[in-house]
Amino acid sequence: MKRLIQQQLLNWHQQKDRKPLILNGVRQCGKTYSLQSFGEQHFATTHYLNFELFLDLPKIFEKDLVPKRLVQEIGFYLNCDIDITRDLLIFDEIQACPAALTSLKYFNEQMPELALCSAGSLLGVTLNQGSFPVGQVNHLHLYPLDFIEFLLAIGEDKLADLLIHCDNRTDIPLMAHERLWERMKWYWIVGGLPEAVKAFRDKQDNLLQAFQAARDKQQDLIYAYFGDITKHAGKVNAMHIDRCWHAVSTQLASTQDTSAKRFQFKDIIPGIDRYSRLSSAIDWLITAGLIIKVPLIKRPELPLAAYADEARFKCFMFDIGILGAMNKITPQTILQYDFGTYKGYYAENFVAQNLLAGGQSDVYSWFDGRNEVEFVIDHENSILPLEVKAGHVTRAKSLSIYNDKYHPSYMTIASGHPLQLDNRNRIHRYPLYLTGCFPLPEADDR
Repeated sequence: MKRLIQQQLLNWHQQKDRKPLILNGVRQCGKTYSLQSFGEQHFATTHYLNFELFLDLPKIFEKDLVPKRLVQEIGFYLNCDIDITRDLLIFDEIQACPAALTSLKYFNEQMPELALCSAGSLLGVTLNQGSFPVGQVNHLHLYPLDFIEFLLAIGEDKLADLLIHCDNRTDIPLMAHERLWERMKWYWIVGGLPEAVKAFRDKQDNLLQAFQAARDKQQDLIYAYFGDITKHAGKVNAMHIDRCWHAVSTQLASTQDTSAKRFQFKDIIPGIDRYSRLSSAIDWLITAGLIIKVPLIKRPELPLAAYADEARFKCFMFDIGILGAMNKITPQTILQYDFGTYKGYYAENFVAQNLLAGGQSDVYSWFDGRNEVEFVIDHENSILPLEVKAGHVTRAKSLSIYNDKYHPSYMTIASGHPLQLDNRNRIHRYPLYLTGCFPLPEADDR
């Protein structure tokens, strides 16, 4: 599967002052595949070490962390020569060897010419704070496949290319719009986890079987994530964390007015109804990459983080396919787009997921009483509001109130309508499937 992070990896490799790289991301999102594919394309040889798979590997790091000796030992272990100027070295599941994590500091200081990438459980790496090489590594984050990557994975290269090169002067043909809308519904079922996408793609000639194969794989992944929770959190804490995780999906499913509400703590765990007593479980899920937290703000001013209330936020699932599997929403229901007001939270989760995958580092939601704009982002020191509508009804009362109070440079509504940028009235209409590209770049006049 083609991952768009390949360009970011190449940019890292070409930096003169690059440091060893840690590729972060939730489990099963394709970190190992992305690094190995990068190595095959740009290096003479790729050397791969998996610290969970080969239990004797940590012994190499016990004597000392001198890079010259480590490279020599690794070469003997792999029975090959390592050219530190032409080869790529990958440390996978690095959380299983804290000494290897610490060694990244010394590779940065003593052997900067070696291209060294590492990947592992986001949670496991974070928990190894005593071993973490602060300031000595570069970071990239890999999310599940976004909608464009999904299109590439299922052979819709022409549609993907249209979105990749879309700018503020692009006219999306009606036939392309309709096909993209239908493929977006496929994505709402399958999601972006590579194993689910592969299960779908392998049976794509029979959509009924393909969607069921994706759902089966998603159930396997849900069990695997619970196993990770148990492994890292302990039996008692794991039950609390798992309850919080499932509460995200059930609270979204209970939405009745097309817009997701702030996360409620009551009734998740008997006797606990305050953020202060559940904050550690929420933070655990965020750190593990299993949920997306969108803080609520009353004042859309820069910096947005300064106006966020720590205890008031929305929660979304990290992958829309996992959301559907957890809530047992059938593929037929999504394809028919016939799940009432519930499709509002689906649309919102989709937009949240694709904004982050598209490069937005922080996403917020504005509220004032009963008025709410689903997303506000900081783009080049300008605050842009984005209202989400699941269908073709695009009345946006809250956005109008926001406009009257704060006068943004323009307002954006994401819905089922085709792309239309009305600069005179400062209203931009994006089809939902294009929100991962929001805001669109200026056309190149050259």
